[in-house]
Amino acid sequence: MAESKRDYYEVLGVEKNADDSTIKSAYRKLAKKYHPDMNPGDKNAEAKFKEASEAYAVLSDPDKRRQYDQYGHAAFEQGGPGGYGGFDFGSMDFGDIFGDIFGDLFGGGRSRSSRSYNGPMKGQNLRASVRISFEEAVFGCEKEIEPLQKDECKTCHGTGAKPGSSPVTCSKCGGKGQVVFTSQSLFGTVRNVQTCPDCQGTGKIIKDKCPDCRGQGYISSRKKLSVSIPAGIDSGQCVRLRDKGEPGTNGGPRGDLLVEVVIAPHPIFQRQDMDIYSTAPVSFAVAALGGDILIDTVDGKVSYNVKPGTQTDTKVRLKGKGVPSLRSSSVRGDHYVTLVVQTPVKLSSNAKKLLKEFDAETDDSLTAVDRYKASKAGTDGEKQEKKKRGFMK
Repeated sequence: MAESKRDYYEVLGVEKNADDSTIKSAYRKLAKKYHPDMNPGDKNAEAKFKEASEAYAVLSDPDKRRQYDQYGHAAFEQGGPGGYGGFDFGSMDFGDIFGDIFGDLFGGGRSRSSRSYNGPMKGQNLRASVRISFEEAVFGCEKEIEPLQKDECKTCHGTGAKPGSSPVTCSKCGGKGQVVFTSQSLFGTVRNVQTCPDCQGTGKIIKDKCPDCRGQGYISSRKKLSVSIPAGIDSGQCVRLRDKGEPGTNGGPRGDLLVEVVIAPHPIFQRQDMDIYSTAPVSFAVAALGGDILIDTVDGKVSYNVKPGTQTDTKVRLKGKGVPSLRSSSVRGDHYVTLVVQTPVKLSSNAKKLLKEFDAETDDSLTAVDRYKASKAGTDGEKQEKKKRGFMK
């Protein structure tokens, strides 16, 4: 039913007084976004693509647009007032717009078809990893790695051809590194570009391969490289070594080597961004009376004054004792320490005696049993006194 269709101007997102170039530009954007080749298996995208194409087929044609403006969708129904009785997409000229659209989709198009694929290209990046300690990550270090790298074959000087021979121009692509083919679609002939399958985009065919590199032009070997690990780096981050990746093709520059940092766990410290976390033991006496303790940090031991009456799980902050910022080594995070009060385990007879005397001197240290005995003794004493005075039998 015509009434179920959306307004064509609404479909393309343009005003009713939009000119031809605005309509064409709007359709180009929608066609690229919803084209089935860009959304394989997406029925919703396919429906939107067909809807936009139908709208463009009408609004890009002056006669059809005039009929649509006057009669709406009814103009193209069978026996409609416009007399069209529907319209044929195959008769529409989509060549210009789809030449650009499919060029963007498939890497070709009329404006690109003359471009050769065998120009200078940068080599691919390589990846490696290096394991460092917690302290090395905090303060930075130098590490040595031995990644597998490719160097130009000395026998063929990078050509891949056997000495005395040379690569020949690929007959399939004519040395361009790409092949052009056409296909028929709903909108006419579509011109597509692909990498040449015979020469893999190089434009050259090696008939007699170099015996040392087997036609690759490069020899792989392990090389020692020094990596500067910056202070403050975190696990999973990478250090980039420029021009240490795969060799480029046809005179292109080498790629880069990305070295991923893996930080070994620390027995005492844990890290979160730029902050460090740890625990520190505090004796029972120091927790009660206060005093100085030594706390381990990445900078060494530091003295900290514990306040009297400190409870276990008290958290303190050592400002500026954390991890340096990658952007500025002068900026550091903090070190957060959880104080854990240690309960004595092995006590001498004298220590036990003193501890009991300590309990007797501190009301808040009485146990539930002690309180019960004290209250019981007080009650019995009152009863005896009452009996003496004759108040009780």
